[in-house]
Amino acid sequence: MKEIERNLKALANARRLKIVLYLRRVKKASVSDIAEEIKLSFKSTSRHLSVLASAGIISKEQVGLEVFNNISDKSHKIVSEVLKLM
Repeated sequence: MKEIERNLKALANARRLKIVLYLRRVKKASVSDIAEEIKLSFKSTSRHLSVLASAGIISKEQVGLEVFNNISDKSHKIVSEVLKLM
């Protein structure tokens, strides 16, 4: 129950929801790509990604020097259910 509450709390922010929608569409993206897409600073985007990662909604994958973000395998279902409610 705590995990669901944490996920819903993280997704309750409009900017974080935009990030999740973007990642759902593109599958994986860097902080720079996400910041450009949702029109936020790198720092703000990084902070929102940290909240999503702490909630277990996204995971990070390092490829060389670049870090890519994607929706974690365990969160696909809850993200889909939340988006159905919208």
